Amino acid sequence: MTPIMWLIIFVILLGIEIATMALTTIWFAAGALVSFALSFTGIGTEAQLVVFVIVSFVVLILVRPFAKKYVNGAITKTNAESLVGKQAKVTAAVDNLNATGAAIINGQEWTARSVRDDLVLKEGTIVTVKEIRGVKLIVADDAR
Repeated sequence: MTPIMWLIIFVILLGIEIATMALTTIWFAAGALVSFALSFTGIGTEAQLVVFVIVSFVVLILVRPFAKKYVNGAITKTNAESLVGKQAKVTAAVDNLNATGAAIINGQEWTARSVRDDLVLKEGTIVTVKEIRGVKLIVADDAR
Protein backbone atom coordinates (compact mmCIF):
# COMPACT_ATOMS: atom_id res chain seq x y z
CA MET A 1 0.00 0.00 0.00
CA THR A 2 1.17 3.49 -0.62
CA PRO A 3 2.05 5.73 2.30
CA ILE A 4 -0.88 7.99 1.35
CA MET A 5 -3.37 5.14 1.91
CA TRP A 6 -2.01 4.44 5.41
CA LEU A 7 -2.09 8.15 6.18
CA ILE A 8 -5.74 8.37 5.06
CA ILE A 9 -6.63 5.32 7.18
CA PHE A 10 -4.82 6.85 10.16
CA VAL A 11 -6.64 10.18 9.81
CA ILE A 12 -10.05 8.49 9.43
CA LEU A 13 -9.50 6.28 12.50
CA LEU A 14 -8.20 9.21 14.54
CA GLY A 15 -11.18 11.32 13.45
CA ILE A 16 -13.61 8.61 14.54
CA GLU A 17 -11.86 8.36 17.92
CA ILE A 18 -11.97 12.11 18.44
CA ALA A 19 -15.65 12.20 17.52
CA THR A 20 -16.66 9.33 19.81
CA MET A 21 -14.05 9.34 22.61
CA ALA A 22 -14.98 5.68 23.11
CA LEU A 23 -11.47 4.20 22.98
CA THR A 24 -12.41 1.97 20.06
CA THR A 25 -10.41 3.03 17.02
CA ILE A 26 -7.31 4.60 18.56
CA TRP A 27 -5.60 1.19 18.68
CA PHE A 28 -6.03 0.71 14.95
CA ALA A 29 -4.84 4.27 14.33
CA ALA A 30 -1.58 3.31 16.05
CA GLY A 31 -1.26 0.28 13.79
CA ALA A 32 -1.94 2.43 10.73
CA LEU A 33 0.74 4.91 11.82
CA VAL A 34 3.37 2.16 12.17
CA SER A 35 2.35 0.70 8.80
CA PHE A 36 2.57 4.21 7.31
CA ALA A 37 6.18 4.44 8.51
CA LEU A 38 6.96 0.94 7.19
CA SER A 39 5.53 1.75 3.77
CA PHE A 40 8.56 3.99 3.14
CA THR A 41 10.95 1.06 3.63
CA GLY A 42 9.71 -0.91 0.64
CA ILE A 43 8.10 -3.70 2.67
CA GLY A 44 5.29 -5.40 0.75
CA THR A 45 1.58 -4.78 1.26
CA GLU A 46 1.00 -8.15 2.94
CA ALA A 47 3.71 -7.45 5.52
CA GLN A 48 2.29 -3.98 6.12
CA LEU A 49 -1.16 -5.47 6.77
CA VAL A 50 0.29 -8.06 9.16
CA VAL A 51 2.18 -5.35 11.04
CA PHE A 52 -0.99 -3.24 11.14
CA VAL A 53 -2.96 -6.07 12.75
CA ILE A 54 -0.21 -7.08 15.18
CA VAL A 55 0.56 -3.54 16.33
CA SER A 56 -3.14 -2.71 16.69
CA PHE A 57 -3.83 -5.70 18.92
CA VAL A 58 -0.62 -5.36 20.96
CA VAL A 59 -1.45 -1.71 21.68
CA LEU A 60 -5.04 -2.70 22.49
CA ILE A 61 -3.97 -5.41 24.95
CA LEU A 62 -1.18 -3.43 26.63
CA VAL A 63 -2.59 0.10 26.75
CA ARG A 64 -6.38 -0.27 26.99
CA PRO A 65 -6.54 -1.16 30.73
CA PHE A 66 -4.55 1.95 31.64
CA ALA A 67 -6.43 4.17 29.21
CA LYS A 68 -9.82 3.02 30.51
CA LYS A 69 -8.71 3.64 34.09
CA TYR A 70 -7.43 7.16 33.49
CA VAL A 71 -9.64 8.37 30.64
CA ASN A 72 -12.99 6.93 31.74
CA GLY A 73 -12.15 6.46 35.43
CA ALA A 74 -13.40 9.87 36.50
CA ILE A 75 -16.97 9.36 35.28
CA THR A 76 -19.40 10.71 37.84
CA LYS A 77 -22.44 8.63 38.59
CA THR A 78 -25.59 10.45 37.66
CA ASN A 79 -29.30 10.08 38.13
CA ALA A 80 -30.36 6.64 39.33
CA GLU A 81 -26.82 5.25 39.54
CA SER A 82 -26.03 7.72 42.31
CA LEU A 83 -28.77 6.22 44.52
CA VAL A 84 -26.99 2.90 45.02
CA GLY A 85 -25.63 2.74 48.55
CA LYS A 86 -27.91 5.47 49.89
CA GLN A 87 -30.68 5.05 52.41
CA ALA A 88 -34.38 5.18 51.63
CA LYS A 89 -37.53 5.01 53.73
CA VAL A 90 -40.14 2.35 53.01
CA THR A 91 -43.52 4.03 52.39
CA ALA A 92 -45.48 0.88 51.52
CA ALA A 93 -44.58 -2.58 52.81
CA VAL A 94 -42.05 -4.29 50.55
CA ASP A 95 -43.22 -7.84 49.85
CA ASN A 96 -41.70 -9.52 46.80
CA LEU A 97 -44.14 -12.43 46.85
CA ASN A 98 -47.13 -10.08 46.58
CA ALA A 99 -45.30 -7.66 44.26
CA THR A 100 -45.85 -4.68 46.55
CA GLY A 101 -43.61 -2.04 47.97
CA ALA A 102 -42.46 1.52 47.67
CA ALA A 103 -39.71 3.62 49.13
CA ILE A 104 -38.86 7.29 49.07
CA ILE A 105 -35.38 8.60 48.39
CA ASN A 106 -34.29 12.15 47.56
CA GLY A 107 -37.92 13.21 47.67
CA GLN A 108 -38.99 10.75 44.98
CA GLU A 109 -41.07 7.65 45.48
CA TRP A 110 -39.87 4.47 43.79
CA THR A 111 -41.26 0.98 43.48
CA ALA A 112 -39.15 -1.14 45.80
CA ARG A 113 -38.30 -4.82 46.09
CA SER A 114 -36.25 -6.63 48.70
CA VAL A 115 -32.99 -8.38 47.90
CA ARG A 116 -34.55 -11.46 49.57
CA ASP A 117 -37.92 -12.86 48.51
CA ASP A 118 -38.65 -14.22 52.00
CA LEU A 119 -38.21 -10.85 53.73
CA VAL A 120 -41.10 -8.39 54.17
CA LEU A 121 -40.02 -4.84 55.02
CA LYS A 122 -42.59 -2.85 56.96
CA GLU A 123 -43.59 0.74 56.28
CA GLY A 124 -41.22 3.19 57.96
CA THR A 125 -38.17 0.88 57.76
CA ILE A 126 -34.94 2.56 56.71
CA VAL A 127 -33.29 0.50 53.99
CA THR A 128 -30.17 0.70 51.84
CA VAL A 129 -30.43 0.72 48.05
CA LYS A 130 -28.36 -2.20 46.77
CA GLU A 131 -29.10 -1.85 43.05
CA ILE A 132 -31.59 -0.54 40.55
CA ARG A 133 -33.37 -2.87 38.12
CA GLY A 134 -35.33 -0.94 35.56
CA VAL A 135 -37.56 1.39 37.59
CA LYS A 136 -37.33 -0.55 40.86
CA LEU A 137 -35.07 -0.04 43.82
CA ILE A 138 -33.65 -3.29 45.15
CA VAL A 139 -33.26 -2.68 48.87
CA ALA A 140 -31.99 -4.40 52.00
CA ASP A 141 -32.61 -3.78 55.67
CA ASP A 142 -29.07 -3.62 57.05
CA ALA A 143 -30.36 -4.06 60.61
CA ARG A 144 -31.26 -7.70 59.84
